[in-house]
Amino acid sequence: MKIEVISLNQENISQYPPKCFLNPKNEGYQIKREWIKKRFSEGLKMKLLYLEKKCIGFIEYIPGEYVWRAVDAMGYMFIHCIWISPNKHKEKGYGSLLVKECIEDAKKEGKYGVAIVTSEGPFMAGKDLFIKNGFESVASAKPSFELMLKTLKKGPLPKFRDWEKQLSKYKGLNIIYSNQCPWVARFINELDEIVKKKKLKLKVTELKNAKQAQNAPSIYGVFNLVYNGKLLADHYISNTRFLNIINKELK
Repeated sequence: MKIEVISLNQENISQYPPKCFLNPKNEGYQIKREWIKKRFSEGLKMKLLYLEKKCIGFIEYIPGEYVWRAVDAMGYMFIHCIWISPNKHKEKGYGSLLVKECIEDAKKEGKYGVAIVTSEGPFMAGKDLFIKNGFESVASAKPSFELMLKTLKKGPLPKFRDWEKQLSKYKGLNIIYSNQCPWVARFINELDEIVKKKKLKLKVTELKNAKQAQNAPSIYGVFNLVYNGKLLADHYISNTRFLNIINKELK
């Protein structure tokens, strides 16, 4: 079977939509695409894996100084996301193939290594794939976050930022998010109707650059639902899940 890895750029991004993206006609997809375009100048790379002319996966990574996670990773290449789908294509080495693409780019750019935050929770990669490829855990945090590292040369270790300290800044009901995830972008776009129906006093804050994302009130940073300094959700949630949380916490 023919395998092809395609590197996205400004010219071909509309032609090759990554697998986890929503339908290209969906506004969440379009928002994410524009987010990517802005990141190319910061060194972001997104590579798609095609099998027999069908996209079955992708990997997104960026130099550590521009990472959109609550970590310090200067001098490293940092993986935001990796995705293989459908399930029949998993456990066949395709994920490792994409990880190796990132490692090779990190070597070419003289990085200390490659880092990623893993989790056993939704919307994040588990650590097993990275252990297979020579990564080791250098930090952990509840409930199941691991800061994994593939060392290429000696340098200061990456570390988690003090995301819990950021929580005290948020009084009342807050959503703090970034458009790094298209599903979050879609959710935010649908939020007005829910807020009006429930008459919620909700403050919505978009993280617009890497520095802001690194100071998010959670490690993943992409989506944060916070109520009076308490983190209620730290990843994309459905409308139903959002309403269930609100009904429980604000009753």
